[in-house]
Amino acid sequence: MNILSIQSWVSYGHVGNASAVFPLQRLGAEVWAVNTVQFSNHTGYGGWKGQVFTGEQIAALVEGIAERGVLPACDAVLSGYMGDVGIGTAITDAVGRVKAANPAAVYCCDPVIGDDDTGVYVRPGIADFMRERALKLADIATPNRFELELLTGLPTSTLDEVKTAILRLQALGPRTVLVTSLRTNETPDDAIDMVAAEDGAFHLLRTPVLPITVNGAGDAIAALFLFHRMATGSAAEAAGRAASSIYGLLRRTAEAGSREILIVAAQDEFVAPSRSFATIPC
Repeated sequence: MNILSIQSWVSYGHVGNASAVFPLQRLGAEVWAVNTVQFSNHTGYGGWKGQVFTGEQIAALVEGIAERGVLPACDAVLSGYMGDVGIGTAITDAVGRVKAANPAAVYCCDPVIGDDDTGVYVRPGIADFMRERALKLADIATPNRFELELLTGLPTSTLDEVKTAILRLQALGPRTVLVTSLRTNETPDDAIDMVAAEDGAFHLLRTPVLPITVNGAGDAIAALFLFHRMATGSAAEAAGRAASSIYGLLRRTAEAGSREILIVAAQDEFVAPSRSFATIPC
């Protein structure tokens, strides 16, 4: 499996490609990583060094890959944090090139916009770009609850409302949706939910809440869900496998008291999760 992953990069810690690439490689995928930024660390620390790359620079890297004649062998494109509309355009152009070379290729868009505890943290115009351009090309989308509500303009307080919002998101383009970091009125206080949706079916997955707040877990789960959806052909199965791995990763991280997710130390969780969770129809 060959995956073109266009995301941010940090030298210290694990977010963006630094969170997504190694789990994919550990599962056996070849990852062609294109970095949209190169920072010393994620911005949650309050201070960082590095550069933001331009859409033109990203397009040049994709062109270089294309010149190797390998785009027909690209099975999927994965995108996360876009930074600005210029970077977004370079990503959607890359998706178009890959799909032209391989019509069976899949585009997984993680529509990174914000979260419940931070609100919107991307530049103006990104949410509209996601809604009007990126998601129209996407086969798979992996929003968190906040992003689902923002992109659709619909409430997500109940499971039925979440399902309605997912249907609206699917109408924008993606056939397959995984909603992460989900809490509804029906979610127990000691749990966190995900919902996977595909072909009119919805599946709920519930895991225990862990005493941890870290960056990068969403990037990892988007990558894992893409891999397992392609490997199994089932959104429900992919959600169960991805969630099991992420739970094990976060459990190991919480036990170590680490601020950064232990992508390397907990790598066995990607291939043989220490605890398995399964979805149920909802």
